[in-house]
Amino acid sequence: MRDGFSVGVLAEKYKNVDGVLVISASALKEVSLVTDPAIASAKVAVAASEPEDSESEASAEEAETTTPTTQGENEMESTPAVPEAAAEAVEASKVVTATETPRPLYFTTPRSPIQTPGAYLEHTIKAKMGNEDSRQYVAAADDSFSTNPAFSPVSYVRDVATNTTLIRPTIDACGGSRPLNSYGMTVSIPKITANSTAATVAEGGDPTGTTAITSAYVNATVIKKMGFQRYSVELLDRSDPSFYEIMLQNLRDAYAQATDEYVIAQITAGGTQATAVAADSAGIISFVSKESAAAYSATKRTATAYVAGVSQWSLLMGATDTTGRPIYNAIQPMNAAGTTSPTSLRGNVMGLDLYVDANMVSTTIDESAFIIEPRSIEIFESPALTLSANVPTSGEIELALYGYIAAGVTFAGGLRRFNLT
Repeated sequence: MRDGFSVGVLAEKYKNVDGVLVISASALKEVSLVTDPAIASAKVAVAASEPEDSESEASAEEAETTTPTTQGENEMESTPAVPEAAAEAVEASKVVTATETPRPLYFTTPRSPIQTPGAYLEHTIKAKMGNEDSRQYVAAADDSFSTNPAFSPVSYVRDVATNTTLIRPTIDACGGSRPLNSYGMTVSIPKITANSTAATVAEGGDPTGTTAITSAYVNATVIKKMGFQRYSVELLDRSDPSFYEIMLQNLRDAYAQATDEYVIAQITAGGTQATAVAADSAGIISFVSKESAAAYSATKRTATAYVAGVSQWSLLMGATDTTGRPIYNAIQPMNAAGTTSPTSLRGNVMGLDLYVDANMVSTTIDESAFIIEPRSIEIFESPALTLSANVPTSGEIELALYGYIAAGVTFAGGLRRFNLT
């Protein structure tokens, strides 16, 4: 099966002739049989066998020496006879039992013909069919990451997985925020508490029977929302350059979520609880029709926004009429009451602008939706600021992102809170 003759030598005298290493003296360290010898004519007929007659013995004697062979400019001297100890080992390998397999004294991984994926597949199939040569070729071609873990570097991407966001649906539904003055911890919002009245007055009559306006202040307390990060100077100096931007963006997202939740809490505390309805399509129709009219009665302005938590959003997308047709989520609806879509956080519910807010309560319960007349709440906010400081004792850096916000409900009747039956 392997008739190529290979020698393992320790070069003692050698020189480089036109890029070819010419060895003139060496110490023989091992011999082995290979599939493809370096010199094509280095072949042997028999490696080890039981002599059957004198002719076989003569052939074995001839195999002990070889004549000089020339291939190009390389010359190989006559190979000396196998040392006595090695010869004894070869003789010993002749006697084997039925269950034993003779093993060579020295083994070299065969030169594999596998150079392409197609060749690898071919020899993989042949190896499974029992071809010993193919089995060794496939074994020699094992370059999986399990055997070469040093050549399996970790691949990092720059996009960071996160579930935070800068959007603030409830604040947007309220018309956004107004700039906050740079002083004071209370914002006083003037409000007309009683409107003047007008009446029919006769010529030269007394108008004092009419009512004059009265006013008061709605006070909103200024609060601070802050996020904090502490990291080592090594992380700043030796990490990916995008670390600082990612960290700062994460703090901004957290600040946006905190301020949005704060406004939700103010509407919950200062708004008007709606008439109780069921958590179904009929309940939503009742909620919108009754509470939109109530908001107009209280403020003399129409409501414009419907803010829903994710559970209410799911309820809207799944709402159907008595025939099973979608009400808010149809491609070509004939009885549409608005539009909601799984791919958009904005839509329309019976004429009100829909805002989906993940910061609302997560189930369809009380406060899971608001109907908002924007001028019924005032929101004041400062720019978000950053503050950094070094900690010399630990070699760390502290970074804070913070801002001030104040929200005050001016007309409770313009903020209608969903009330579950």
